[in-house]
Amino acid sequence: MQTEFLRILFVGDIVGDVGRKIVIDKLDFLKEKYAYDVAIANIENLAGGFGITKETYDAIEPYFDAFTTGNHVWDKKDFLINIDSMNKVARPFNMPNTKGKPYVIVEKNYTQVLVATFLGRIFMNPVENPFILLNQLIREDLPTIKIIDFHAEATSEKQAFGWFCDGKVSAILGTHTHVQTNDEKILPGGTAYITDVGLTGCHGGVIGFKKQAIIEKFITYMPTKFDVCKEDLRLNACIVDINVYTGKALNIEKINEA
Repeated sequence: MQTEFLRILFVGDIVGDVGRKIVIDKLDFLKEKYAYDVAIANIENLAGGFGITKETYDAIEPYFDAFTTGNHVWDKKDFLINIDSMNKVARPFNMPNTKGKPYVIVEKNYTQVLVATFLGRIFMNPVENPFILLNQLIREDLPTIKIIDFHAEATSEKQAFGWFCDGKVSAILGTHTHVQTNDEKILPGGTAYITDVGLTGCHGGVIGFKKQAIIEKFITYMPTKFDVCKEDLRLNACIVDINVYTGKALNIEKINEA
C-alpha cells in the first residue's frame, strides 16, 4: 500500500573501517527511532579513507538501498574492475564518460526514488557543469522523487546549486567537506537542502584522519600519508520526508549520533 510520504535516511561520508563499523552498529537504533523507508549512504571514502573496494562494498551493501560517491571514488583500481557488479552505486553523474550507473532507482512502498551524485567544480578536478547536466534528470519518464548528493568543496557553489534545483528535485544533500553544517531547510519550491551532512567515522581528528599528520603537512608542505583516526566515533546523517505524489520535501532533520 502506498503511503503519503516516504522517509529517507541519508548517511554522510563513511570514512574507513571505523565508519563502516559505527554505521552498521547504529542502523538498528536509527531504524527503530526514525522508521525510515529508504537508506542511502555516501561511500567514496569506504576503503581506508580513499575509494571503494569490492570487499568493503560487500561488507556494507546489505544495509543500504543505494550509495552515492564523490571525487575519491576512483582511487582504488579494484573499484574500476568491479563497478559494473555494484548495482546500488551511483557514480558521479557529471562524469558521463566513465563506467558505472549514472543514477540508481530504488523502489519502496510502491514508490520509486532516483538517487544521483553530482560533483562540484570549484577547487575540484574538472568535470561537466552540474547546473547544465541537471536537466537530463528532469524528465517525465524518471521518478518524481529525486535525491541528489552534491559532492562539492565550496559552500557558495553548494548553496547556488541548491537554489538552482529548488522545485526540480526532492533534496540536495551536500557531502565532501566532512563537517556537518547547521543550515538544513526546506527551500520555497519544496527541495530539502543542507550544505554538508557531515562524516560517519572519527571526529577526533581532521575530517576523519589522524590530526598530527595533517598538521605536519600544513607546517612542512611535504607529502604526508593520511590514516583514518579512531577517536570520538560519530554517525552524521539526515532524515528527509518526501510527499510521494508531488516529490516535494516535507521535513529535513540532521543526525549527529555518538
